[in-house]
Amino acid sequence: MQTEKLSLKTKIGYGLGDLYGGGAFIILGTYYLHFLTDVVKIAPVLAGLIIMISKIWDAVTDPLMGMISDRTRTRFGRRRPYFLLGIPLIFISFWLLWYPVGFAQEWQRFAYMLFSYLFFVTVITMVMIPYNALAPELTLDYNERTSLTAFRMFFSMLSSVICAILPLEIVKRFDSPKTGYTAMATFFGAFFAIPFLFTFLATKERKEFQQPVFKFNFKEFVEPFKNKTFVYVLLMYLFSFLTMDVIMSILIYYMTYYIKKGNITNLALGVLLISEIVFIPFWSFVAKKYGKRVAFLSSVMVWIVAMFYSLTITPASPTALIYFFAVFTGIGTGGVVITIYSIFADVPDVDELKSGRRREGIYSGLFTFMRKLSSAVGLFLVSSLISVAGYRPAQEQTETFLFVLRLMFAFLPVVLLTFALIFALKYPLTKQLHETLKKILQLKRQNLELSEELRAQEENLKAKLIG
Repeated sequence: MQTEKLSLKTKIGYGLGDLYGGGAFIILGTYYLHFLTDVVKIAPVLAGLIIMISKIWDAVTDPLMGMISDRTRTRFGRRRPYFLLGIPLIFISFWLLWYPVGFAQEWQRFAYMLFSYLFFVTVITMVMIPYNALAPELTLDYNERTSLTAFRMFFSMLSSVICAILPLEIVKRFDSPKTGYTAMATFFGAFFAIPFLFTFLATKERKEFQQPVFKFNFKEFVEPFKNKTFVYVLLMYLFSFLTMDVIMSILIYYMTYYIKKGNITNLALGVLLISEIVFIPFWSFVAKKYGKRVAFLSSVMVWIVAMFYSLTITPASPTALIYFFAVFTGIGTGGVVITIYSIFADVPDVDELKSGRRREGIYSGLFTFMRKLSSAVGLFLVSSLISVAGYRPAQEQTETFLFVLRLMFAFLPVVLLTFALIFALKYPLTKQLHETLKKILQLKRQNLELSEELRAQEENLKAKLIG
């Protein structure tokens, strides 16, 4: 069977788009809660409420944007026009997000920060849902999708390294943290926006996927949950990425108040992200050689071991041990990120077997909708636990708070990752099944008759993959 190879230009151009997704979420996940509580001076519970409300809004708009993207018809395609539209909006929304208003009343500061976050997540939804939906269209090949994802993750993780190290370095160059955060937002707003011009120019959509426009039907929000393959991928994604949210939101508190080495937080995070980048070829090889599920399971187990190892770290531990923990964790997280996005690219093929339509947009929207919904609840619980445990901004913390903080940092991730492992074991789509699926779909797109053997294989696939 012919392999649909992508050009280097297409892989690089597509990958550049995730400088935004990878970097923006690292900055927000690592620094935004701290920015709200310590710079804007908003109570931790209110700060968590801002994040939760915004993420719920973000989640609700994701599937809607997916449906809009699926139904967009232009000479540039269904996905790419939103890259051009997003360029100015990405810059403006990111800048507003980090503008530290000086209103005297806390409710006024709360209202502004809530508005700016809502605007930011609306823009990122408008751009990233079509971006995610484009990947399954660029190539239909099982291994080539892994290669495309590897390029995407390289740029995503490179952006993550930059965004882990540079933001605080920029902020610290100014006497006022407020001025520093504004300067940081100006730089990164441009850093995230400009690459989408190259993504637009380097990619091309498939004309055969430009199907007739169907009327809006809210049943489309429910139908994917009847797809067994999608449900298992979704649960793998939810639990593994919620783990990342928990770790990123706690990290600066953990390093500052428990380890008492807050000054190396950005360096430790940078080491973790560099470790992810270094191991991209390894996890890509494992996924191609042994299958994507094996690669996902292996990387999650590495990550779990790393979180247990964190229990051995104390304030008296040498800095080298902290960096070793960062490397160890990065090996696991890197594998999870690469494999889960490569796995997701295969899901619309299963849906096409069932529905006869290409609905990458709705799947992309629901994928991120469910993740952001769970993330909103999870981060709200984290901020609430921090508050209940007695967190006091910019002060010496109590022993009770430090004990709870340590347990949250180590055991919450282990529990969440265990669920990710369980659902990964149930994931049904193997490389061999995907090859059969691709063969059947190609014949059906050409309106060719299936042989008796292929019809039997089609029914078998529906039973295994859809349920």
